[in-house]
Amino acid sequence: MQIANEKLKKFFAKCHAGKVRIFKVVIDNEELSLSAHHDSKGTWEDDFEKNIKKLTQADVPSYVMCRFDSKNPNGGFDWLLISWSPDDSPVRQKMLYASTKATLKQEFGSAYIVQELHATCPEDLSVVGIQKQKDAPAPLSPAEEEAKLNQLSDAMRLVGVETKANTLNSLAMPLVEAAKESLVSLSASSDVNYVRLLIDIPNERIDVDMTAKVSNKEVGSYVPEDTARYHVFRFEYEHENTPKSALIFIYSMPGYSCPIKERMLYSSSKAPLIETIESILGAKVDKKMEVDTGKEVTEECLIDALHPPPIDVAAGQTKKFDKPKGPARGAKRMTKPVCSLLE
Repeated sequence: MQIANEKLKKFFAKCHAGKVRIFKVVIDNEELSLSAHHDSKGTWEDDFEKNIKKLTQADVPSYVMCRFDSKNPNGGFDWLLISWSPDDSPVRQKMLYASTKATLKQEFGSAYIVQELHATCPEDLSVVGIQKQKDAPAPLSPAEEEAKLNQLSDAMRLVGVETKANTLNSLAMPLVEAAKESLVSLSASSDVNYVRLLIDIPNERIDVDMTAKVSNKEVGSYVPEDTARYHVFRFEYEHENTPKSALIFIYSMPGYSCPIKERMLYSSSKAPLIETIESILGAKVDKKMEVDTGKEVTEECLIDALHPPPIDVAAGQTKKFDKPKGPARGAKRMTKPVCSLLE
């Protein structure tokens, strides 16, 4: 596990005095290290706009922290933590920085970090976007989210009883033409093996978010960390020295970082969407998966999901059932890839 070097720890102690405005942290020789910093010259918005391009490289991940002008109840000032993970950077570096963020927050003092931003392109690094997110209502706690989710589920069941209809457990949203065309290209073109779909919530429809040809090793890097998505992947692989192909549907939901409405819509729309995908492609989905993070989407994980090891009854082995997943409650230490199948 990466830790902050001594120079960075001493720098952190100075940050809470209010002179430093913005700084960059990188992983160097398996340590968190200070790369560059700038002192306060004006408002946080002015200082951010002036320095952010100097502190980010187009293809190299890093962390950037910027001090707001507001005071923190713990003493000192409020801080923004930016996880800069550009799309063109190597997958291994993206994974390394994603797995080290919790350590950085602990070393700096998580109580001082009042806002976080995951940025993948220069357009994400916007004062306007940061300010809108900063002024948004505070997220509900996990317990509050769970209570609200239960209330909404009860209301949905009540509607089904009063109208003498089936329980509302699925929602068929229409696909825009671009989404249909992207799915057609998945089966018709060798240049496309991956389609990412999103729910256009204001317009209540499903649209295409991304169409590409990706390698088996990098597909997990296209799973967003802060929002839900659907993924359709034509998985080409080798098993027992035989080339194989499988159509995989992945539903990614990072947990309580998503608003409850978004979680409900994605959950209730997935089954009708799978039927639509199979109709458009004229083929059955070979495997349906649900994941919290891209770390769970590796080549090894996909192969294990498609070809689980046989059970040796004679040797006394019994089928192993995975423990049901509870609600996401923050970062988890991953020791090996884990796949959860959709029921």
